[in-house]
Amino acid sequence: MIVQPDIKIVSKIYESDHSLIYRGIFNSNHQPVILKCLKTDYPTPLQLYRYQQEYTITRHLNLEGTLKAYNLINDQNTLILVVEDFGGESLKLWLKRRSFSIPEFLTLAIQITEKLGKIHQNQVIHKDINPAHIVWNPQTGQLKLIDFSIATQLCQENPHLKSPHSLDGTLAYISPEQTGRMNRVIDYRTDFYSLGVTFYEWLTHQLPFIAVDALELVHCLMAKQPIPPHKINPDIPLTVSDIIMKLMAKTPEARYQSAWGIKADLEICLRQWKNGAIEQFNLGYHDIADRLHIPQTLYGRKSPIQSLLTAFSRIASAPEKHQSLQPPELIIISGYAGIGKSVLVKELYPQITQKRGYLISGKFEQLHRDSPYQGLVAACQDLVQQLLTETQSQLHQWRQKNLAALGENGQVISDVIPDIELVIGKQPPVPELPPKEAQNRLNFLFQSFLQVFCKKEHPLVLFLDDLQWADTGTLQWLKQIMTQGNTHYLLLIATYRDNEVSPTHPVMLMVSQMKKQGVRINSISLSPLRLHQVNQWIADTLKSEGVYTQKLAELVWQKTRGNPFFIKAFLNSLYTNKLLTIDRTSGVWSWNLEQIRAQTITDNVVEFMTRKIQSLSEPTQTVLKLAACLGNPFDLATLSLIYQNSRQATANHLWHAIQTGLIIPTGQNYNGGKINYNPDKLTLTYKFAHDRIQQAAYSLILPEEKPKNHWKIGQILYQNTYPEIRKPTIFQIVNQLNLGITATASQNDRYQLAQLNLVAGKKAKVAAAYQPAWNYLNLGIRCLDTDSWLRQYDLTLALYVHAVEVAILSGNIQDMDNLAAIVLKQATSLLDKVKVYEVKIQAYTAQNQPLEAINTALAVLNLLGIRFPQPIKKFHIIRELLKTKLTLVGKSIAGLIDLPIMTDPNKRVFRT
Repeated sequence: MIVQPDIKIVSKIYESDHSLIYRGIFNSNHQPVILKCLKTDYPTPLQLYRYQQEYTITRHLNLEGTLKAYNLINDQNTLILVVEDFGGESLKLWLKRRSFSIPEFLTLAIQITEKLGKIHQNQVIHKDINPAHIVWNPQTGQLKLIDFSIATQLCQENPHLKSPHSLDGTLAYISPEQTGRMNRVIDYRTDFYSLGVTFYEWLTHQLPFIAVDALELVHCLMAKQPIPPHKINPDIPLTVSDIIMKLMAKTPEARYQSAWGIKADLEICLRQWKNGAIEQFNLGYHDIADRLHIPQTLYGRKSPIQSLLTAFSRIASAPEKHQSLQPPELIIISGYAGIGKSVLVKELYPQITQKRGYLISGKFEQLHRDSPYQGLVAACQDLVQQLLTETQSQLHQWRQKNLAALGENGQVISDVIPDIELVIGKQPPVPELPPKEAQNRLNFLFQSFLQVFCKKEHPLVLFLDDLQWADTGTLQWLKQIMTQGNTHYLLLIATYRDNEVSPTHPVMLMVSQMKKQGVRINSISLSPLRLHQVNQWIADTLKSEGVYTQKLAELVWQKTRGNPFFIKAFLNSLYTNKLLTIDRTSGVWSWNLEQIRAQTITDNVVEFMTRKIQSLSEPTQTVLKLAACLGNPFDLATLSLIYQNSRQATANHLWHAIQTGLIIPTGQNYNGGKINYNPDKLTLTYKFAHDRIQQAAYSLILPEEKPKNHWKIGQILYQNTYPEIRKPTIFQIVNQLNLGITATASQNDRYQLAQLNLVAGKKAKVAAAYQPAWNYLNLGIRCLDTDSWLRQYDLTLALYVHAVEVAILSGNIQDMDNLAAIVLKQATSLLDKVKVYEVKIQAYTAQNQPLEAINTALAVLNLLGIRFPQPIKKFHIIRELLKTKLTLVGKSIAGLIDLPIMTDPNKRVFRT
C-alpha cells in the first residue's frame, strides 16, 4: 500500500504484472487522483525509465483526450505517477458489464479516433491501444486514452527481432510490424491496427486470433486473416465490418492513412444509421495522409525474394528420400552499398516465425576488421539475447542443451561470446593446447554451440553482413561448418559488396571450395533499380499514376542511379525542403522539376549524407563524428565518456540525429523519446541507419584529426575499463589505439601500445584467428625502437616469439624466418634462443610439416653442441624432444642415444 502524507488512498482499482493502480484524494483540496506505482520493491532501471517517460510524454501532450499528469514522486526505491481522476473506468471493464448498440459504438469510436488523431498530431505514437487503455465516464461523457509507458515521440521506429514473450505492448492487440518480424518500420499507423482489434473485440466479444502460445499468435498476426466481424455477429453492418478489417490490414500501406479518414467513415456510418440503415460506400474517400510515406515494399526484387523463401523452405522441410537429415545451404548476396541486401533478408521473417526458427545476424566492420570472428560473435551474442527473453522453463532447457553440447569446455566459448555465461553460468578453466588442437577445439565448440539450434523443430538462419571484411578465421570456420556433414537445418546467408571483392578474394575462394565439396550454393546479385521500377515506387508513394510521375522519376533515377537507399534519402530530402508538397484538402502531391534541378543536390550518396549531417547543430555533428570513430553499433556510456559530457547531454544531442533518421536506437531499453533525466544506470545502444551515414560522418573529420580522435578514444576506453574486464574488450581498445598511433610521439606510449598489442595478439592466437593475431603482433613490433632489446627485453622477446609462431600458422614463412633470425641474434640467453626454436617446431607440427620440424629440432641440438651422425636416430630423438617440449635443456640428454631406434624412416611420426 502506498503511504503519502498529502494523499489519502481510497481503493486499489487495478493490478497488472508490473503495476498497481489506486484511487486517492489530495488531503489539501480533496481533488481525486489516480496513483500508479511499480509492484516490486526494487524496480529495474528500465522500469523506472519507463515511468519517467510516461510522465514526460503525458505532461507534453496535455490534451483533453489524455490524463493530466500532476507529479512523479520519488518514493524510496521506486516512483509513483500521480494523474487526474475524472471518474471513468476502462472500456475493458465496461465490455464485461454491458453490451453496446451500433450507434453507441459508433459514437464512442468517433471520439476515440479523434483523440488518437490529436495524439498523433503531437508527434506521439501510443503503441499499446487496447480496451484497458481507453477510459470512459458515461455520466460526464468524457473519454480519455491512458498509459503512455511504451509510447514514442519518434516519427518511426525500427523494431528488432526478439522473443514474443518480451515484446512491448499487449500481444493480442499489437500490429504485425510491432512484432519485429515484418520488413516494416513502426509508425503512427501501428495504432490503427490496435484500434481495429479493439473495435473487433468490442463488437464480436472475442479477439481476432486465439492461439496456443505466443509464437503461434505472432504468426497469426503476420500471416492469417481474421474472420470478418459481420460473419461472427450478423448485427454488425457490413460497412462497419469492412472499416475494422481495413484498420487491421497486415501492412501499414493498406490501412487508413489518417485518423481523420477513419473518423470520416465512422461519421458517415452513424449518419446513415440515424437515417435508417448503413449502406456500403467507398471507404477512405476522405483519408488523406498529411505526411510523406515511402512504401516499404521491395520493388524489382520479386525473383531474389522467391529464391530466399525457396531456400529456407528446403532447409526447414523434411529431408529428401536419400537424405537422413536436411543439409545446410548457403545464399550469397552481392551488390553495392545501399542496394538493399540486408533489407532483402528481412523478407524471411514471417516464414522463419511460421517454422519456429531463429534468425541471428552479425556484421563485419571495415575499421575494426582485425577483431577476430567479429560478425560471428555478434550473431551468437544476438542468439544469446533472444534466449534470455524467453520463459524460465525454456531458458532452463537451453541451458541443459548447451551444457551437454559444450561439456567441460564451456570456458572456450564464453571467452569468445561473454554473454553465454548468462545462459550456462560461469565455466571452469580449460587446459591450454598447442595451436592446431586449440583451433580444432574452438571450431568444434563453435559448431556444437550452433548445432544445438539447428534442428527440424527450430531451423536456424545465420546472416552475416559485409563478409568482404571478415577475418580468415571466420571464413575457415564457415567452410568447416558447411562441409563437415554433421550440420543440418542451417541456412547461411552472407552478403558482400561485389565492387570490393575480386575473384581471388578470400570470400570467393571460400565459396569456390564449398562448391567443390558439394555445398548447395545460391547466388543472388542485386542490381540498381531500373527507371520503370523507380517510377512505380514514386507513383505509389505519391498515390498517383505513373504517367504523371515519369519526369520526376527520371530526375530521381539520374541523381541516385537506382540505389534504393539513396532514392529514399533523396525523396525525404525533397519533402523536408518543401520541394515535394501535398495539398491537405485534395491529397494531391505537387513538385516543380525546375526548382529541384536548380538545387545543388549531389549525385554522390556519401556527399549527400554529409550535407545532411552538416545541417544539424555543431554538438550533434561532434557526437556523430565521435560515434563514427567508435564503431557501429555504439553505446551511450562509452560515447559520453569520449564526448566528455554527461549521458543525458550526449543522448539529447543524439536525439536530433534520431529524429532525422541518421541513427537508430537499438535494444529494448530505449523508449522512444528525448531523455529528460540522467540515464546512468541504463544501457542504451544506437547504430547508424546505414554504413554510408557512418562513412559520411567519418569523412567530416579532418584527416589529421582522425588519428587524434582514435588515440583519445583508445586512451579513454583503456583508462575507464577495469583490469578484470579489460581482456574481453581488448580488441576494441587496441583497434582504436592502433588507428591513432601516429598521434603520439612518446616512446613510452608506444611501449604501452606494444604491450596491449601483445595481449590482443595472444588472445587472437588462442581464438585461432591467426591473421588478426599476426597483425596485432606485427604492429606491436613496429611500436618498438632500436633500443628495445635493451630497455624492454621481456616485452620485445615475447612479441617476437609469438610473432614467429603466428607467422607460420598464418602462412608467412619468410616473415617467420626473418623474425626468428632476429631473436637468435638478439636473445641474451640460450634458453630464450631455444624458446624460439620450440615455437617453430610446434608451429611446424601443427601445420603437419614433419621435415621442417625435424630440421628445426636438429638446429636446437647443434645450438647445444650435440651431434648425431647416424641419420636413423633422428626420428626418435626428435620425438622425445617434442614429447618433453625441449624441457631437457640444461639437463643431461646423453641417455637418449641408447634408447631404442625406429627402423622405418618413412613412417610419419608427427600427428596432430
